[in-house]
Order: sequence, then C-alpha cells, then structure tokens
Amino acid sequence: MKITDKAMQGTPTQADQWLVESFGRGHGALIGRITPAGSRAFYFRYAGTKGQVRLPIGPFGAKGDGNTAFTVAQARSLAMGWAALYRGGIKDLREHLEQQQAIRQQQQATELREQEQDRQAAELEQKRRVTIRHLFDRWRDLELKSRTLPNGERTGRKDSGALALAQFERHVFAHIGDMTAKDVTRADILRVIDAQLTEGKQRTAQMLFADMKQMFGFGLDRELIAVDPMATLKKSRIVGTGTERDRILSADEVRKLSDALPRANMNPRSVCAVWLILATGCRIGELMGATWADAETDHTVLQAVADVEGVKLGFVDLQARLWHLPDTKSGRDHTIHLSAFAVCQFERLHDLRESCAWVFPSTAGTGPVCVKSFAKQLSDRQRTDEERMSNRSKSVDALALPGGRWTPHDLRRTAASLMAGLGISGDVIDECLNHQIESRVRRTYIRDRREADQVRAFDALGDRLLELVEQTAPASNVTRLRAA
Repeated sequence: MKITDKAMQGTPTQADQWLVESFGRGHGALIGRITPAGSRAFYFRYAGTKGQVRLPIGPFGAKGDGNTAFTVAQARSLAMGWAALYRGGIKDLREHLEQQQAIRQQQQATELREQEQDRQAAELEQKRRVTIRHLFDRWRDLELKSRTLPNGERTGRKDSGALALAQFERHVFAHIGDMTAKDVTRADILRVIDAQLTEGKQRTAQMLFADMKQMFGFGLDRELIAVDPMATLKKSRIVGTGTERDRILSADEVRKLSDALPRANMNPRSVCAVWLILATGCRIGELMGATWADAETDHTVLQAVADVEGVKLGFVDLQARLWHLPDTKSGRDHTIHLSAFAVCQFERLHDLRESCAWVFPSTAGTGPVCVKSFAKQLSDRQRTDEERMSNRSKSVDALALPGGRWTPHDLRRTAASLMAGLGISGDVIDECLNHQIESRVRRTYIRDRREADQVRAFDALGDRLLELVEQTAPASNVTRLRAA
C-alpha cells in the first residue's frame, strides 16, 4: 500500500497503528505509526545483520519542513535515499548515518570556529586601523606622560612628551599624520627623516628617528601594527650617531667671558644667568624656574605654570643662602647652597625684581622667560658676520671664545670641571650637580647627600670664579661683582 497524508491523519485507536509502504523485496519499507495518544511518526525499516532494524525518520506534519516534521512525501524521499544506500551495500545504516552525523557536526564546528576567527581578525584589523596621529596619542598617554608608581618609582618623560609632540606636529604629521599606521612604509619614514637632513638638521633627524622607533615598537607590542616599518633601519646609517658634547670653558676663557659680557649688549638678567650656572652647576630649566621664596603667590599656581613652561620650580631664599628645588630631572629634591659669588648675582636680580614671583620673569610677568630664549641670546653672539641673522643682536661675535661655540649646558660642565680642579671629589660634585645616581646600591642604601661637603664645594667654586673675574684685564672693561 502507499501511505498518504490522509492515512497518517487517521483516528487513533487503543493500539498502535502501523502503515507500511514497501520499496520492494530486500529494499526496505517506509513505516508510518499512529499511537493511541495521537502522535504520528515515520520510520525506515530494513533487514539488518541481526534482524529487522527500524530507523526513525521523524514526526509527521501536514506542513512539514523536512527537518523537525515531515509530510508523507518528505518522509518517502528520505526513506528512498536510505534504501538506495542499503542497496548499495551499506548494511548497517544506523552506524553509517551516525558517522555522517558526526562528520556534519565536525564540519559545522569547523565552520563556526573559522567564522569566529574571521570575526576576531576583522576586529583586530579594525583596531589596527589607527592613524599615526592616533598612534602617537596612545603612545604618549601610556608611555610618555610623567607619573609616579605606587612604589615611588617615576615613569614617563619629564615633560610628559611635550617636546616629542611639538616635533611631530612640525615635522611628522604633515607628511604621514593621517595615514593608517599599518600602511606606513620605510619610504614614508625616510621621507620625514630626509626632509630634516636636507636642511642640515641632523640633531632633529636623530630625535625624530628615535621617537618614531619607540612609537612603532609600542604599536607592535599592542598589536596596533603587524610589522614595524623601522625594524631594518639602522640609526647609524640613516641619521648617524650623536656625539656627546665635552666642551668646557678653560680658566682663561672664563676670564675672557667676564670681559666680554658687559660689551655683549645682553639683558642684565641674562648676564646674571651665565654666572649663576657657573656658580651653582644648575640646569637651564632649573634656573628659569627659580622663584623668590618670600613671594606670596600660591605654590600650586607656580607649579602649574612651571609644568606648562617645562621648567623646574625652585625657591631662592637669600637670607638663608639656599635655593631649594622640590623636584628635579634626577627624580630627587635638591638644595643648592649659595656661595657669596652666587648671592651677589641673585642680589643683582633682586634689584631688578618686579611684582611677580619669578626670578627670570617673562615680558608679561605671568611666568618665567622661555628656556630657549637664553640659549638663543648666547648663540646669537657667537656668530660670524656671514651668519648674522636679521632682527637679532648686532653683537654677533661678542661672546665668541677661543675654544669654539659654547652652550648653557657647557657652563654647567665647566662648573663641574672647576670643582674637580679644586680637588673636590667626584661623588661630592655629583651631589652638587644633582646627577642621577646610576648605581642601584647607592640609590637604595646610601641616602647621605653630603650637605656639609656640598657647602664647602660651592663656596670654593664661588671663590674660584671671583678670583678669575678679578684677574680680568683691563679693569675698565670689567663689571665688578659685589661681595655678599
């Protein structure tokens, strides 16, 4: 008999009703079942190796979908397919179908896994689609910004990346700032570097090379880029290696400097600045950050201004002859004893004092003078006539010395050299100049700052400078320094 939908919809009886549609002898049969409870289902029956086997097809449904429910036609089509497998020699259909089901499940799992991998790869690709500007911002926020860790260790750069940002704004972003970071090539990097080298700005090129190298390394660690475009670029071959300056003014040059300063047409405060660096070994950012200890301005306000200007806030107490810096480049506080020579310079500055707290106030009086301004004043007075710059000092060679060009930091180095020449030990000089302590043992266990030795060292340095100044000839060209 042929099973029909009408037959499968028949009224249940007290016993199971079995409807059989044979596919021919030895080919199996489609079976329909109606239980007393009214459930209806299909099976495929065939002769197995150990007797008849009844494989379930699924429940009957007048509008079956061929998956969760079957019409008669759908059940017949599936049963006939199984019958063909049976006739083809597969005698254990149950085992065969279970194997096929396992294979399908494995394939589905593989497909799902591949889809998930594709999704994750797409997300990672999206994360990597950051521009150079965005990459720089993330690098600066996570690695350049100055912060203090719970263990007291400081991390980041002293200026929180302000200099790096200024350099990138001027020289990098215009070329590749809006490019996707992962698409930047070596050629793009070299175009930025070569633009500086072509203008003879090797130092700028070296700084850009080092900062971009760090930035791309950061991006690689964070998987923001897959390949570092600078991985094969060698600094020595591209921008050369920076040479450490060792310029020191000799005693004779210090004498000549004393003779030259009154004729250099410099701001009186800048003249004092020269002598103060020589007398204290301070850094230029520390000098420009000096304030009067008796000023009534709130220290929090002063610190905020110092942070913006990139200087180190310090407090000069002339009565106590102390200059205290709460925070310095070395990560420690530092107190400088003011020798009679240094006090004399600060007294001259005090005579020029205005209604603000800063020892070296800007024109507006709202903060310190720009750190670069002092260095430019010195540089502008160490040129040849051919190097004269418009709208700059006419005293182009007033501060030129026999040993060649010198900078504010060379004065700091000279202070250390003068101390050494007076027999002062290297560890005391390190403390006077507040050098970073390289030895972890000394940094951790030796906390003696040698204050008494520093006082003697600064006084000896001041006496030596006064001696050099007083030996300057002719006397008519010398600005005498008042004794403290």
